[in-house]
Order: sequence, then C-alpha cells, then structure tokens
Amino acid sequence: MAKPHINLVFIGHVDHGKSTLIGRLLVELGVISEKELSEEAGSFKFAWVMDREKEERERGLTIDVAYRKLETSKNYITIIDAPGHRDFVKNMITGASQADTAVLVVAADDGIMPQTREHAALAFTLGVGQLVVTINKMDLVGYDEAAYNKLRDDLVALLGGIGYRNASEFFYVPISAFHGENITKTSSKMPWYKGPTALGALETFTEPEKPIDKPLRIPVQDVFSVTGVGTVPIGRVETGVLKVGDSIVFEPLGKSGEVRSIEMHHEPMQRAVPGDNIGFNVRGVSKADVRRGDVAGHPDKPPTVASEFTAKIIVLAVPTELTPGFAPLFHCHAAHVSGRFEEILQKIDPRTGAVVEEKPSALRKGDAALVRVVLNKPIVIERASEIPELSRFAVRHGGQTIAAGMCVDLVPAK
Repeated sequence: MAKPHINLVFIGHVDHGKSTLIGRLLVELGVISEKELSEEAGSFKFAWVMDREKEERERGLTIDVAYRKLETSKNYITIIDAPGHRDFVKNMITGASQADTAVLVVAADDGIMPQTREHAALAFTLGVGQLVVTINKMDLVGYDEAAYNKLRDDLVALLGGIGYRNASEFFYVPISAFHGENITKTSSKMPWYKGPTALGALETFTEPEKPIDKPLRIPVQDVFSVTGVGTVPIGRVETGVLKVGDSIVFEPLGKSGEVRSIEMHHEPMQRAVPGDNIGFNVRGVSKADVRRGDVAGHPDKPPTVASEFTAKIIVLAVPTELTPGFAPLFHCHAAHVSGRFEEILQKIDPRTGAVVEEKPSALRKGDAALVRVVLNKPIVIERASEIPELSRFAVRHGGQTIAAGMCVDLVPAK
C-alpha cells in the first residue's frame, strides 16, 4: 500500500528557525549528509538547504517556495518552505494554498510575534486544517518546563481565536533545531515532556481526501513554450481529474484546447488528480493565450468568473483602519488584481462566528467581517461552499498582507 502523501508548509516568524528545523530533519532522516550541510553553511548552518537560490543564501533568507521530499515511516512528505520576511508573505499565499498541513515554528525566547499570528491566520483561511506547533530554541530558555507551558497556553488561545476549534488537541513540541534536541529522538534535556518528537508529530499527519468528484480546477502558476512540444502550462490540480485527450478551457479569457500530454517531476502520466503539480501540453492554445492566474477546467463545468463577490475576511494588519472604498490588491490562487471594499456588511466575532455589528463604519486589526468586494477586472474565484480550494484570497497593500478571506457568494461575470 502506498504511503499517504502530504504537502507540508513551514510557517512562523522569520528568525524562529524554520529552515534550521527542516535542515535538521533532512540530516537526521539521511536525506542529506551533515557534511553536505556544513560545506556550504557558514553562519546559517542548516538554513541553506532549502534556500537554494544564491541571492537567498547571501541574504540568509528564504525567498521563493522551495520543494523537498521527505519520507517517514508513516508518510511521504513534500516540504514547501514558506518565506518568513514580511515582503514575502505574498509567496506564502501561493505556497500555503498548496499545503494540506503546516508546522508553526515559534521561538521559546521570543514567543508570539505579529508574524506568528499572521501566518497562522493565513494558514487557517487558506484551508490548512492540520497543524503541528514546534516551540523551538528551548536551549535559550534552559529547556524550562514553565516557559514551555506558558507559551503553549498562549498558542492554544491564539490558534483557537483564529478559528482552529481543536487547537488544544494539536501537538506543541518543545525542540532545539540547532542542537538537534527532540527532533527525531526523545531529548534527555526535557524529561518533563511526554509527547512525540517533531518527527513523531509529523507522522500523525494524514492525507486529506482528494476532491476528485468536484469539477476540474487547475490554477496556472506559469506557462512555457517548449520547442517541438508547444504550450505547456504549469500548475497544481486543486479539484477534479485531468486526463490526456481532455478538452479544457482557460478562464477568465475562455481560450480552449486539447490536452496532448501530462507530466509530473518529468515523468509522463495519463491522468492527474488533486495535489499533483503538473505540466500539461495543450494543443490549440498559444503561450500568449494563457497566463499566470488563469484557471483551467472542463468546458461543461468551466471555472467561475467574477468581478464582484461577498467574502468573510480576517483583518491582519492595517495602518489605522479599513473603511469602505479602500482599494488594495487581491491575490486569489495565482491571480492578483486591484479592487476595492465596496461595503462592510457585518462585523463578526472571530471566536464564535456570531454577528457583532451590522454595517460597521470601519474594521481594525484582528476584526473578522463580511464584506462586498468589487474587482477592477474579472478573475476566477469560487464559492467556499462549492469549491473552497479556489475561494480563498489574501489582501495586500503597501507591501504587506492586511487581510485574508474566503468568497462566500459571487456575481458571475459570464
């Protein structure tokens, strides 16, 4: 029986040790050698493993989304390392939307930072349902149980408030990624901790049900023109099944063609299912007809196109307050378009979902609300009740993500 396949994203504040934890896991599981790490390392001993771009290595940051494979005794994990710096949250949106599960890394000495909360709220809104929390840098607080307990309680409250109803059931694993404590083996420095290691917690992740019965949706991440082959869009199947020979349509432009071939990790395949990151060659469509942000579907149930929709949002950060008429950028799957908040319909209690106020005049950081959005041009977006995978979006302004949300209803443009 094939092991379940999990797409995993690492989230959390920039300096809390996400890449170090990944590097340590890869070494202890024998994916790479300690020597491979230390040869290129310098100051960020483990971090460079995921940061394959030279510029990132020089800056000591993780920029775009990098993929690494990891096999545990229970499952097969693709690690999607999410960026941590504020200006990279946009990448996290396209990254986290490709994840089923997340590891939230929080440093014991720093505790909860604004980015901790922002990443966790994004993960929830982007539909990441399974979460493991690692409390890293326990060495910096002397492996102290009281420090761990306090931070754990704070995190349970934070995650519960964001909407994770089962936050108290998540694993909160105390670790030191740099020193390799409690990563794959129980740590003698923390005899008070009785839960699983970081690896043990990862092994509890289960593969989500693949939504193969829903209409086909493939958001296009990139498009290549390959000599002798033709137009090759790249993307991840979110819902439905794509087969060689299918007729497909790309929305919002409505260009259609026929699938000649499909490949994943350079291997040809006859059919692709949700979760597969694929390239597919389409006959009858030129590179100019398809762009990043388009969505492919079958002509009988084409992707929904809208420029006006109603959404539930969580406000993550605003300079002062968010008022009707405010005009930011909306990022939905790989598409991004400018638009405005036409109307704030209701303010909602994020913990209970109850309506607190009808037609409030403004929203502040931490508020949840029902809003009406009007975009400057149509994009593909779906209702959360129908195809949640394509209902989620992030709102950006002035170089930061100010809100995350999901579409609950829409006015079809076609």
